[in-house]
Amino acid sequence: MSTKPPSLTERRKAATQLDIARAAAELFTERGPDGTTAEDIALRAGVALRTFYRYFRSKQDAVAPLLAGGADRWRESLAAAGPGATVPAALEHSIAEALGAADEDAAEGLRWTRGLLRAAAEDPALRAVWYRVNQESEEKLLAVVAELAGPDADPLEVRLAAAAATDAIRVALEAWAETDAPVRGEGAPAELAVRCLRELMGGMGPLTPGR
Repeated sequence: MSTKPPSLTERRKAATQLDIARAAAELFTERGPDGTTAEDIALRAGVALRTFYRYFRSKQDAVAPLLAGGADRWRESLAAAGPGATVPAALEHSIAEALGAADEDAAEGLRWTRGLLRAAAEDPALRAVWYRVNQESEEKLLAVVAELAGPDADPLEVRLAAAAATDAIRVALEAWAETDAPVRGEGAPAELAVRCLRELMGGMGPLTPGR
């Protein structure tokens, strides 16, 4: 499944969106969503307010790229699974890898997510962004799982696998955010997500790629 690499303009747009998202996350963590305005976020990100609204509809919407970034990398890892891998095994491996905080950038991303999920507990609009990001991730994941499973796979099981994997990560991150558990090891997102995935997919077949 080859995709055209992003153009320079697209990369610059994505970089600006991520700068704004990080600024929003910093301010939400420091002041909470209620104590933060779109103007505050634009100022912290070093962009004009009109630039902020060119990319985002609301202050809560601004954190979506930060929340979605990990899911994007996870799907890329899953899509690269070797031929012949069963879908449950490929999902488990890719989830453990994606949430494993292999380097400090990945660990920092998890810490940002924890702060945002804690802020979302008191902000319905921020929770709505989190749920939307997860729904969009599941829709994109469906095509990746279908490719891995092959043309002979049961479409319902493919949908269930995509939903289970998305929910495993969502529930694991939400549970982890309520604690002070570390980013690696026991009680960390990777361990919790794999545990959730096994529970959710316990009754499903291997979804071996079709010949």
